[in-house]
Amino acid sequence: MDWMKSNKWHSILPIIIAGWCISGVFTTNRAGTVDPQGETSTASHVDFTSSNLPIMIIDTHGQTIQDARKITADMGIIDNARGNRNSVTDPWNGYDGKIGIELRGSTAQQFPKKPYAIETRDSLGNNFNTSLLGMPRENDWVLYNPYTDKSMLRNVLSYKMSRDIGRYASRTRLIELVLNGDYRGVYVLMEKIKQDKNRVDISKMDSTDTGGDALTGGYIIKIDKTTGDNTGGWNSTKRTPYQYHYPKPDDIIPGQKDYIKNFMNGFEAVMDGPNYADPVNGYAKYIDLDSFVDNFIISEVNRNIDAYRLSMFLYKDRDSKDGRLHAGPVWDCDLAFGNANYYDGWLAEGCNLDVLSQTGDAYKVPFWWVKLRNDAGFLARARERWLEFRNDALNTDSLAAFIDATVDTLDEAQARNYRLYPILESQVWPNYYVWPTFEEEVEFLKEWVQNRIAWIDEAIEGAVSGISGKTDAVIPNNCRLEQNYPNPFNSSTVIGMELKSSTTASVGIYDLRGRLVTTLLDGFQQAGRRTLVWNGRNESGRTVPSGVYMIRLEAGTETHTRKLLFLQ
Repeated sequence: MDWMKSNKWHSILPIIIAGWCISGVFTTNRAGTVDPQGETSTASHVDFTSSNLPIMIIDTHGQTIQDARKITADMGIIDNARGNRNSVTDPWNGYDGKIGIELRGSTAQQFPKKPYAIETRDSLGNNFNTSLLGMPRENDWVLYNPYTDKSMLRNVLSYKMSRDIGRYASRTRLIELVLNGDYRGVYVLMEKIKQDKNRVDISKMDSTDTGGDALTGGYIIKIDKTTGDNTGGWNSTKRTPYQYHYPKPDDIIPGQKDYIKNFMNGFEAVMDGPNYADPVNGYAKYIDLDSFVDNFIISEVNRNIDAYRLSMFLYKDRDSKDGRLHAGPVWDCDLAFGNANYYDGWLAEGCNLDVLSQTGDAYKVPFWWVKLRNDAGFLARARERWLEFRNDALNTDSLAAFIDATVDTLDEAQARNYRLYPILESQVWPNYYVWPTFEEEVEFLKEWVQNRIAWIDEAIEGAVSGISGKTDAVIPNNCRLEQNYPNPFNSSTVIGMELKSSTTASVGIYDLRGRLVTTLLDGFQQAGRRTLVWNGRNESGRTVPSGVYMIRLEAGTETHTRKLLFLQ
C-alpha cells in the first residue's frame, strides 16, 4: 500500500479502504478469524479512530512476520505532539518509510500480543538512522508488548530509575499499534541495547581492531538465554555462560574473542581467589565498582527475578578510556515489582540476589555476584549510594507521582487495550496476584514499591554490620507476612507468615474501614513459618460481601499488612 504514504491519500482515508479501514476506524478481527499475520486474533472487538498517545501503523503487505528474520514493511507514526490528539486519518508526521520487522523475545512470543524488533531502513533497504518520538537517532528499535505486566509500567519504571541514578537505560514511549489494519493495543517503543554515543557509549569496533589499545574495547557481552538469531558465546573457566553482543557474533573476529575471554577469565580468577577484595589487585582492578553497585540497587528495588542471571549486560571500553568492566544496562524487567509467583518474586521483603543465587534451574547467578554481595567494601558503597539516591531518584513520593502521571496519560488507551485483551481478571503467567481492574493493578504497584523501598531502608544498615553470606544477615525484621494465594479468591485462600523468634502474635482480617472481620491467629507462637487459611467468612460464620480486605499481622512491636480481594 505505497499509496498510503502520500498526504493526499491521508485526507480521504475515511473512505472504505482495501476492506480493512472503514470510516477512518481500525478494527480488530472477530474471535477465531485469522489476520494477515496468520495469527489467531483475540476475542474482543475494538473500534479505533484516535488516541492521546502516538499511533504507529505497520503494513507488511500480506507477509507473515518471522522469528529471527526481518521482512520489509512500511511504517508510519502519527505524533501531533503531547497534548494533541492523534487520528488514524492524520498524516504520518513522526515517521514515514520502510522498516525491517521480526518477532523478538522468547516466552513473550507465546502471548496473543506479540513482541517485535524493528529496523528503520531507507528506500534501498539499508539501515537508516532516524529519531523516533523524540529519542536520539538510531536504526534499531524494540516494540515491547506489555502483557503479563498488566500495569504496563514495569519496564518503563525500571529504566527511568536507572537513568535517574545516572546509568543509561533504554528510553521509552507508550504508543498504540495498528498492524495490517488490525488494532493491536498499547506497546512501548524502546531503544535496543547497542553501541552508540547515545546508548552504550563505548568505542566502535571493526575487523581492523586487532592489537594495541584498539583491541581492548569496546565490548558488550551478556548472560542470557540463547534464543534468537545471531547468538554465540563461550563458557568461562568457571562455567559462566557469556554471549557476544557487540561486536555481534557474526562480526567479532578471533583475536577479539580471545581478548574478551581472557579478560573475563582474569576477572573470575581474581574473584575466585582469597584476595578478591584487595583494593589494588582485587576486583577493583577489573570492574567499575559504582556501576555494579548501581545495578545491584536497581535489581533489588525492582526485585526482577531475571536479574543477575538473565538479560544481564556488561560492557568494556578501551583501556585508554577506562577499560574496566561495567555492569548494565538493566533490561527486561516485566517480571519485577512483585509480578512473579516463583523465587519469592511477589514479596516486598528479602534480598533478591540471595534468593536467585540458590535457585535450582539452569540459569545460574554468576558466582562473582555472590562474592561481591558479601564483601564489606561493596556493601558499604551500596549503602552510600542508596542514601544518595533516596532523596532524589528513589524518593517514594516522586516515584508515585511519576506512576500517577504516566497512568493519567495511559488511561484512555489502557481501556481499549483491555477490551482487546480481556485478561485483567485472569492469572497470566507468572502473576502471583490478580486484580480485577487496571486501577487496582497500578495501586498495588505503587504500594509494593513503597514497601520494598522501606524494607531496603532497614536492610541496608544490617547488610553493612552483619555480613555472613546468609540472607538473615540483611533482614532485620522479626516477622514476615506473605501475599495470600490465590488472589482474588472465591472459596478459600492461603496466607503464609514467618516468625524468626517465638513471640506473641495475631493475624486478623479487616475491612477497609478498619473493622475486624475475623481472627485467624492469636496468642504466643513458636518461631518458624506457618500457613493460615481464610474461607471468606466472618467471626459468625457468615460469608462476607465481595470486596477488598486487609490481612494484618502483629508480632511484638511489628505490624505488617497485605490487601486481598474476595469475590463471591
